[in-house]
Amino acid sequence: MHGVKQLTRLQIPFSLLEDSIRSFKASPYKEKVVLWLGNKNNGLYVVQEVFTPIQITEADYFHIPKEGMSQLMEKLKSSRKMLVAQVHTHPSEAYHSLADDEWAIVRHVGAYSLVIPSFCSLTNAQNFKINVASFVLSNTNVWDQVNNQNIIIV
Repeated sequence: MHGVKQLTRLQIPFSLLEDSIRSFKASPYKEKVVLWLGNKNNGLYVVQEVFTPIQITEADYFHIPKEGMSQLMEKLKSSRKMLVAQVHTHPSEAYHSLADDEWAIVRHVGAYSLVIPSFCSLTNAQNFKINVASFVLSNTNVWDQVNNQNIIIV
């Protein structure tokens, strides 16, 4: 890894994971992003809410325009939560592309970026940890792939 001293684990309730997957499956032929909001507690990111910002999507990319970023900033301010992970789909393999590296919404060291293959068509809450590719932002601004055992579904 490129400078993350201690990896923060990511905990999400099963019901919020299911909400995220339902959202992806509603857009079966386009990339889509959802943002996991929550707090950090004793070395654990705890997801408390799934937020879907205004976004522009196509088969091979997503973009959150200025309106979506304003919407996110207002949501974070009013909820007093932080952005702990971004989760998005890819048309085929799950990897962190150069565009994903450059346009990531979550930008703090230790944050998660999760990529689900095949527009989430083959993924459900039970096989999520098998299918998803997980990346964490290092203090050298590199997205390092990490073991999915750091994701805790409760």
